Amino acid sequence: MELDHGPRHEALALVEHLASSVGMFKVGKHLFTQSGPDFIREIRRRGGEVFLDLKFHDAPRFVCRAAIEATRLGVKMFDLHPGSSTAGSSTAMMERTRLEVNKLCHCEGLRRPYIVAVTMLTGLSGQDRACRPECVSAEDQIAALARLAADASLDGVVTSASQVSRVRAVCGRRVMIVTFAASTEDGWHEQPACIGPAQAVRSGADYLVVGKPLWKAADPLRMVREVLREMDRGVRSAQRGSMALFSERPSIN
Repeated sequence: MELDHGPRHEALALVEHLASSVGMFKVGKHLFTQSGPDFIREIRRRGGEVFLDLKFHDAPRFVCRAAIEATRLGVKMFDLHPGSSTAGSSTAMMERTRLEVNKLCHCEGLRRPYIVAVTMLTGLSGQDRACRPECVSAEDQIAALARLAADASLDGVVTSASQVSRVRAVCGRRVMIVTFAASTEDGWHEQPACIGPAQAVRSGADYLVVGKPLWKAADPLRMVREVLREMDRGVRSAQRGSMALFSERPSIN
């Protein structure tokens, strides 16, 4: 669940209400800038897991420092943004971050967070240097970035719902996929172009992010349960050889 749609106190109230049903709470730049690392600790104290969505990007040594601090905060997942670098430096940044986080967790006995790369249409200009010359469209760039993340042995990628099936085809089960899907309030049943939870999971998504509608819902817990039912329906209807293909049960975030 996205928390960056309201003030800190309302966000923490939602965490207390939904922590037992929601897999992770996504904290972005707005709330993190406003409240800092203590906000992450408050979520953890209330039993919530955190997806820290700060899209770390810079020289590898700076990304590693940020990744280390995120790991020490106890987040379950954080993301990197490889799209602003050359393909070689993007791979080096992702690989070094993974290795440094693994080393830290081993040395300090910490839980290793999932590290995911952002591969979204938003922000891709057609000139991103992480892509190879054959990337002639934004969709090609997404596939190329996802492949770079998989080759760097990251845990997964964040991508748009419309690109989930393509990323899954390119990367297979090497990566988990985090995506954004329509919620019940978005009316996916009435809008063919709107990708709902069941379809997103059928396409290969492992984690779904739902945000603003949960803030506006009269009964957020009821909505969470409805989204989870839709996700389960997507799992059951997926055309796959075995349920064991899922690394873990898809989750709402």
